[in-house]
Amino acid sequence: MEAPPAKKIATREAYGEALLALGKECPHVVVLDADLSGSTKTKAFSKAHPDRFFNIGVAEANMMGTAAGLAAMGKTVFASSFAMFAAGKAWEQIRQSICVPRLNVKVCATHAGLTVGEDGKSHQMLEDVTLMRVLPGMTVIVPADAVEAAAAVRALVDFDGPAYVRLSRAATPVVMPDDYRFEVGKGVVLRDGSDLAMIACGVEVPAALDAADLLAAQGISARVIDMATIKPIDEALIVAAARDCGAILTAEEHQVRGGLGSAVAEVVTQHCPVPMDLVGVEDTFGESGTADELLARYGLDAASIATRAKKLVQRKGA
Repeated sequence: MEAPPAKKIATREAYGEALLALGKECPHVVVLDADLSGSTKTKAFSKAHPDRFFNIGVAEANMMGTAAGLAAMGKTVFASSFAMFAAGKAWEQIRQSICVPRLNVKVCATHAGLTVGEDGKSHQMLEDVTLMRVLPGMTVIVPADAVEAAAAVRALVDFDGPAYVRLSRAATPVVMPDDYRFEVGKGVVLRDGSDLAMIACGVEVPAALDAADLLAAQGISARVIDMATIKPIDEALIVAAARDCGAILTAEEHQVRGGLGSAVAEVVTQHCPVPMDLVGVEDTFGESGTADELLARYGLDAASIATRAKKLVQRKGA
């Protein structure tokens, strides 16, 4: 008997629900949006707490400056827009007004990656993790599913300092248990294995788990690690995976340069060099299509990951 299909929920939906709950529990939480509250799912918070919600309009740079001002007055600020606008258009303001003074602003960007789908390359932000990871003092989080997204948002309320959370538009499989507890800076082993370790983030975590099933059918034992926090990254978990498995493959819905793969490679080369492969978007922009079509088109589906993993294991053996 086949297992029932996994429940699918967009991480942006979980973000909106978590904000609504936090609004009731935490009077210091303030939410800003750049005229996209219906899409970023901050609208529920705006209706429940209109005195703590500000629609800044199509002015993302101004939104970051306003967020910085509110944070300087002791508020915990969640500022939202699409990833293309939040990380792209407002990068200078995030750097100068939020990161330099290390203010308590959480930039929660939705509609990231190829799974934005039919909106095409203009909206498919594939460089945001790189842009945010390079900023001193910025914490970068890419939740695997809705459960982890909600848990991460809750954790950030008590976390002091700037943070960037990358959220998706498309509904994706839920892989975490309901009682999952998120900890900033810690990865999670979702499946043990010995032939190689697959380290993934965001929508690629379910794909890596499916790839591990395909590999198991071919006699290859794959460890699967959810590395939701890209910065600060869990160095101990990466080193243990390199020592135990002897090969590491990373998978991300992002450019391979500067994202999760680069972060993992930095740890591996310094502490335990082993054969690696980095699965992601290879120096190109996206195109229009459904989320599933695009993941397959760019080699980010389970079958493509499994093929790359098998070749890596063969290279390790050679």
